Amino acid sequence: MTMAQKETVVNANAISRISAGTIIKGEILSPCDIRIDGTFEGKIQSKGRVVIGETALINGDIICDSIDLWGKVEGNVFVKDTLNLKEGCVVNGNLNIRKLSVELGATFNGNCRMITETDFDRVSGNTKQAPAAAPAN
Repeated sequence: MTMAQKETVVNANAISRISAGTIIKGEILSPCDIRIDGTFEGKIQSKGRVVIGETALINGDIICDSIDLWGKVEGNVFVKDTLNLKEGCVVNGNLNIRKLSVELGATFNGNCRMITETDFDRVSGNTKQAPAAAPAN
């Protein structure tokens, strides 16, 4: 196999982590799971699971496959599969999800909308467009 034929393989077990006390502003685009225990301001987009720990404060939108939320989020959440609102979490924003699990003691202020996988793909930029037709001669 030549270098040109090699494909980049993402470690399915890889987890990116933002530790407690860390403050980041910007945009996160990740092909793997993410755990945030610090403060993040911006947009998070992951093709894996996002875990928002008890000490986390997120100000911005989250787009991911699934999410476990213990901390605080100010922003809109778009989830392809399941959103788990854990005891003690606080969410101020709109939820756009396929499945929802809420524990006693979770706080949510906003609107909740159940979406289809097609709706999620549109938001996440994963839309598959049909190939263009060949030009007529």
